[in-house]
Amino acid sequence: MTLAPKRGGIVIALTILVALLLTILPLPEWAQPFRPQWHTLVLIYWTLALPQRVGVAIGWMIGLSIDVMTGTLLGQHALSLSLIAFLTYKMHQRVRLFPLWQQSLTVLVLLLLEKLLSLWVMGVADRPTPPLLYWAPPLVGMFLWPWVYIILRDLRRKFQVS
Repeated sequence: MTLAPKRGGIVIALTILVALLLTILPLPEWAQPFRPQWHTLVLIYWTLALPQRVGVAIGWMIGLSIDVMTGTLLGQHALSLSLIAFLTYKMHQRVRLFPLWQQSLTVLVLLLLEKLLSLWVMGVADRPTPPLLYWAPPLVGMFLWPWVYIILRDLRRKFQVS
């Protein structure tokens, strides 16, 4: 059995870096509550597309990066993103067969789970409960998923990431 060489690690790293930059990009005050969870969307895509290369460890590293960049409790995002990567890995064979609208619903559940885990950590840390708009980013992410999927899929095909 021969193993094909893995290609495109730079493309994966650059898309994750762009997602991290979009996460800390300044937005107007009115748009802050609607900021998509770019890092989670990119993690879900790469875990679906290449589960043998992107998984729990990458989710943990992305989460720690988000914690450091945003100044949240260290490990808060790392916990939720590693769990999201694990769940995506466990169901990647099913989800890849879904049409985009069903994938969007699956992504909504994963994004809501990430927010719920972050809310749980905030509660354990005795932080105040966020307003109702705290739940808006998963809905925005659900509507953005088809475009994120198509753009990243085309990048993966163009640069032959395997």
